Amino acid sequence: MALLRQRLAALQPVSITVVDDSHRHAGHAGARDGGHYQLQIVAQAFAGKSTIARHRMIYDAAGDLMRGRIHALSIRAEVPGDV
Repeated sequence: MALLRQRLAALQPVSITVVDDSHRHAGHAGARDGGHYQLQIVAQAFAGKSTIARHRMIYDAAGDLMRGRIHALSIRAEVPGDV
């Protein structure tokens, strides 16, 4: 999803991969309004942050996408060197 990538650019990622798994959730009630995605992101901005803090940073950057276009987001947020 290009818009999610644009929003996450604020975290200055070294790498970012977004996989659309929406097709695997066809018929799921929540899938009508938003997609299901897997996110793998590597950014120095995550250094020293807990998993919860990293996820909050991602949710903040994604903003309103989390309340509409994205129904479910599986996140793997790492620091360079931890990968």
